[in-house]
Amino acid sequence: MGETPEAVAPPTAADGETTVTEEGTELERSIGLKGGVAIGVGTMIGAGIFVFPGLAAGNAGPAAAGSFAIGAVIALLVALPASELATAMPKSGGGYYFISRALGALPGAVVGISIWLGLVFATAFYLVGFGNYAAALLLEAGVPVGNIPVVVPLALVFGVALTALNLFGTENAAKLQNYVVGLLLTILVLFLGYGGLDALGVFGTASTPETFMPFGPMPMFTTAALVFTSYLGFAQVATVAGDIKNPGRNLPLAMVGSVVIVGVLYVSTIFVATSAFGSGPLSRFGETAIVEVARAYFGDAGALAILVAGLLATVSSANASILSTSRAVFAISKDALVPQYASRLNLKYGTPHVALAMAGGPVLVLVALGEVEVLAEVASFLHLVMYGLMCVALISMRRDEPEWYDPDFRVPAYWLVAGVGAVASFGLIGFMQRASQVIGLAIMAAAAGWYKYYASDVRLKGVL
Repeated sequence: MGETPEAVAPPTAADGETTVTEEGTELERSIGLKGGVAIGVGTMIGAGIFVFPGLAAGNAGPAAAGSFAIGAVIALLVALPASELATAMPKSGGGYYFISRALGALPGAVVGISIWLGLVFATAFYLVGFGNYAAALLLEAGVPVGNIPVVVPLALVFGVALTALNLFGTENAAKLQNYVVGLLLTILVLFLGYGGLDALGVFGTASTPETFMPFGPMPMFTTAALVFTSYLGFAQVATVAGDIKNPGRNLPLAMVGSVVIVGVLYVSTIFVATSAFGSGPLSRFGETAIVEVARAYFGDAGALAILVAGLLATVSSANASILSTSRAVFAISKDALVPQYASRLNLKYGTPHVALAMAGGPVLVLVALGEVEVLAEVASFLHLVMYGLMCVALISMRRDEPEWYDPDFRVPAYWLVAGVGAVASFGLIGFMQRASQVIGLAIMAAAAGWYKYYASDVRLKGVL
């Protein structure tokens, strides 16, 4: 059975370079503000730009831009409570750690194990997306692949490569994330900047605007539930809080900043896309809509550039998710909710090698199976449960206000922000597919059963 972790003092490292407890140094703080923003942005830029524009426009018309804006507002309502909790408890594990210390071991175990598996599903989805974009890029570049099944092998090879990169040092993974996200943002800003100016008539005749809500207001809200999966990445910054330098400053800036950056890009993408084709034709392009928009503006070279951007987006999402998954495993292992050998560190590289294996191994199995689309929505389900409970955790912490709770950032009107954030997070779950809801609930029930069997004697509320 699990052993109850001993209460220890909060982290005391004055220089913000390491996580220190009475047991000694845990993880080197090697990720700065730029790296934190890159993790958040890199995980979120993906489906919102490269998959959803055509689908969202078909559901809501130009009001799909409002759907993305609604998603950004809800994400901010959760990012603010998460920022306060993260500056009070800058430890690896993010939402799991906050919930277990505020609400207790059982909710923590359900969230921690569920997010571990949820991130595994999401990472597999990103890697299969990488394989698809890589295959499409080869075809666009004129490389004949014919009927050769290249998607899954490409995804598997890159999954192994990213897991190995994270094993050889968090700083290496963060550098890759910075470079990939920097190049990705450059491509997107150039594309959206030109497309936006064209739509406004700077380069030609301004587009005739469509009716903003051709199908009424309700589709805008149901579409917001569909596209909210695009905003899951900001919480991954909190998951790697134990690796962040100067967490009191950098954690809130990275989480809130990444949501704002991505929200602006998403709304801009829908504006440019619907201006180029109109929502009707755009919806007929389906999941490749943004590639066709780029082709309309820049020809085949534009389509090729957007395919490269899509490839970079899936790489950054997969890389950030593997890093976050390993930190979730590391955190629940440190708390003895799973066997504690999973929290062992590689002495040469200072990385949790067992946790990385528990992150990367299941991902490769799911990638080999190929069918991971439903599992991606299950990941969204499990994240929304965590987001809602993080808001509840903030209200609990402010009500109890233990002596050690001393965040560097405090949410104004916390009860209103956290209350609306919780209701919005739980409410969006109701718009998901029934299969995803059933699978998500089954995973949470299994996690609760594991806690009762293996770690029912573990007490975490108020323990640091």
